Amino acid sequence: MAYVFSEFSQPSVAVCNTSSRFPVRRIYLVGRNYAAHAREMGHDPDREKPFFFQKPSDAVLPSGSDFPYPPLSKNVHHEIELVVAMKSGGRDIGVDAALTHVFGYAVGIDITRRDLQQEMKLKGRPWEAGKSFDCSAPITDIVPVSICGHPEQGRVWLKVNEELRQDGDVSQLIWSVPEIISILSTLFRIEAGDLIFTGTPAGVGPITVGDKIAGGVAGVAEIEISVAGDK
Repeated sequence: MAYVFSEFSQPSVAVCNTSSRFPVRRIYLVGRNYAAHAREMGHDPDREKPFFFQKPSDAVLPSGSDFPYPPLSKNVHHEIELVVAMKSGGRDIGVDAALTHVFGYAVGIDITRRDLQQEMKLKGRPWEAGKSFDCSAPITDIVPVSICGHPEQGRVWLKVNEELRQDGDVSQLIWSVPEIISILSTLFRIEAGDLIFTGTPAGVGPITVGDKIAGGVAGVAEIEISVAGDK
């Protein structure tokens, strides 16, 4: 097959303790899936049907990297999350079958240009400018289920320059991982290579150039990034 220009490389994430890589197809994110975070963002945390948004697959950034502070924003926020990596999928997946499609788990940070996101919200426009920019999905190596199991609880935390900002637990998810997979599969056909960021606990806040960010999910992994100037 001939292309009009050279093929771009397949975005991928390393797999823990192997030389293999997980090819990334799509990145889905769940909005407001911790009650305390929903409240801090000014919303009712009632168990309404969850909503989803996406980032481009090449937004992944390996743990240990420099994160380039994005242009056109003066209010960039961190959001630490448990990430689900799918090995298979389909449509209308039942809750009871959902976990059979999971390859493993990782820790990610949904980095958000909050000022641009809020501006889009006020104008009734999509969130892409605030959520879907370059390097906006830092992520650890993926840990296979055979190593970490399926986390139902475990501390979710994030520090900026050693100051604790976010501190929650996977057990506080409004919608559990199986429920998220099942509901998402009614909207989109889930496929191998999909990543699902499951939501963030309370305590999101700003980061700036020079900050050192560390976080983790107990029993899964820990992530570190440094905030650098825009490249």
